[in-house]
Amino acid sequence: MVRTPVRRTVLSRLRRGVDHGGRLVTMNQPRLADTDLAALVPEWLDWAEAASLLGVTVAKVRTMIREHELAAAVPTPGAGQRVPADFIQDGVVVKGLPGLLTILHDGRYDDRECIAWLFTDDDLPGRPIDALRENRGSEAKRRAQAMAL
Repeated sequence: MVRTPVRRTVLSRLRRGVDHGGRLVTMNQPRLADTDLAALVPEWLDWAEAASLLGVTVAKVRTMIREHELAAAVPTPGAGQRVPADFIQDGVVVKGLPGLLTILHDGRYDDRECIAWLFTDDDLPGRPIDALRENRGSEAKRRAQAMAL
């Protein structure tokens, strides 16, 4: 069996209108990765502020981001990576967020796309992050599973 180089496969998918997660992309449909996160997320924390709220070290926050317990992105050019403040509630990570991030990452979403999806009000009554914060994240997880397929 001959293996197709990754670059060729990615380019052919993009030409067919399929993104890296296998989802169909139309030309007029904006991609999650292109979303203006600074306008979408009301408040951002740098890693030190997140560590202070969680009561852990900055190194632990970095580990939490790497292990998909938290997500971080650069909201504006030159700002450095930041964590949305809504990901932390009462000194802990919002219940259900790590599992939801894992589902989205399994579907080949990156942190920037995960954050954009969590803060976009599309089909759910409200944003998925609000559902998680109000302990009604089951529907958000079902939607994430369907998107990740």
